[in-house]
Amino acid sequence: MPYLTNYQYYLNGGSAPTNANHGSYQYVSVKDVVNNYMFAYVGQDKIVDNVDRSLVRFHAKQCIKELNYDALKEIKVLEAIVGDDLKLVMPYDYVDYIRMSLLQDGTLYPLVENSTEMSAKAYLYDNNDDLQFDMDGNVLYAPISDLDQARIDGTSTSNINDFSADCCYYYVGQRYGDDPSQMNVNPKFRVNRRAGVIDFDSSMSGQKIVIEYVSDGMEGGVDSEIMINKFFEKYIYAYITYSLLDSKVDIPLMRIENARKSMRALYRNARIRINKMNPADLLMTLRGQQKWIK
Repeated sequence: MPYLTNYQYYLNGGSAPTNANHGSYQYVSVKDVVNNYMFAYVGQDKIVDNVDRSLVRFHAKQCIKELNYDALKEIKVLEAIVGDDLKLVMPYDYVDYIRMSLLQDGTLYPLVENSTEMSAKAYLYDNNDDLQFDMDGNVLYAPISDLDQARIDGTSTSNINDFSADCCYYYVGQRYGDDPSQMNVNPKFRVNRRAGVIDFDSSMSGQKIVIEYVSDGMEGGVDSEIMINKFFEKYIYAYITYSLLDSKVDIPLMRIENARKSMRALYRNARIRINKMNPADLLMTLRGQQKWIK
């Protein structure tokens, strides 16, 4: 990938959007990773030989997925509005949530996931309470279950608390017998993974929600748009090498073990780099050691 000029970086060469390249120097695309690996690591008298580009591309993407799950700080943030059905479709690249918050007057109020189910499918019965089936023998379902209807109407017992009038702040109290993990009077939600939606309680109809979530980083599968921080570039090469050697036959175990050790060492170095400790931040924290505690 050619380097960008200052004009291309700051103003995208005069094309819209002008901010398209801002911050791009931190990253390298999976397309460049594959090209670099094929050039530097594959061939006669190199680490691996006789390997197809598509296999290198596969392992590179697997590595990026793993990094997005547990190492990178690439958290996506989405603002959306909850519909009248109290359901919100998950973002297309959603893997898991970090935090969900109610947005009111510019303030975020953190929500707590409900430990009980908030949505269900209901069988369709006739007047004799017998199940109904279609022409192919498949059971039919009602348009909406009683559990969902109660949640939409606000009559579900899981939505009732003594502090419902104070739902717009983060409340932590000392009520006898309460579950500390649920001591929050802000609205609640439940992630319905199989249905691909997030269910909210009745107070969230028409409200704005901010979702902070983790993606797999695949960006629709376009290689030129799948980016990885340059701190992890060398680790990705080591990951690909280890994966290729580990999947081949007749490779000495010592060679595979050396590749694994190299991969793990580069991973630790990359984690240290990306989780840097700023000396100024450390100094500000240490100032608290002289603070008097009453």
